[in-house]
Amino acid sequence: MFRKILVPTDGTELSAKAINGAVEVARQLGAQVVGVTVIEPYSYSSLSEYRPESFEDYEARMEKVARQRLEKLESVAKAANVPVETVIARSFSPYEAIIETAKERGCDAIFMASHGRRGLNAVLLGSETQKVLTHSTIPVMVYR
Repeated sequence: MFRKILVPTDGTELSAKAINGAVEVARQLGAQVVGVTVIEPYSYSSLSEYRPESFEDYEARMEKVARQRLEKLESVAKAANVPVETVIARSFSPYEAIIETAKERGCDAIFMASHGRRGLNAVLLGSETQKVLTHSTIPVMVYR
């Protein structure tokens, strides 16, 4: 059925639910898990000379945040004896990075969390999960 499952994480408790579900399914199927977290690239602005932090400081901080997000996935997968690899993607569009990572890594399913925003919040904030569901060509399992 599934051989390689992509699991995007943003480090939230809800993402942990998707991680646990994906690892359990992978364990039962003898599949591999690929964890991905998306960080925003450093934003350059020609409108201002002031930068709150340097490029190097920003990159180091975001790398640390990304590694912390992926550690949970790695520990859950290793405890279940499920092969795991992790990816840090950089993009201003998380859903595109998720779909691109799935393609690049040969994943045949995506297991991800949804914060369940509804109404005006969903319209104004958008939903990365909804965008993945809309644009993905592989199955997507959504956890709430």
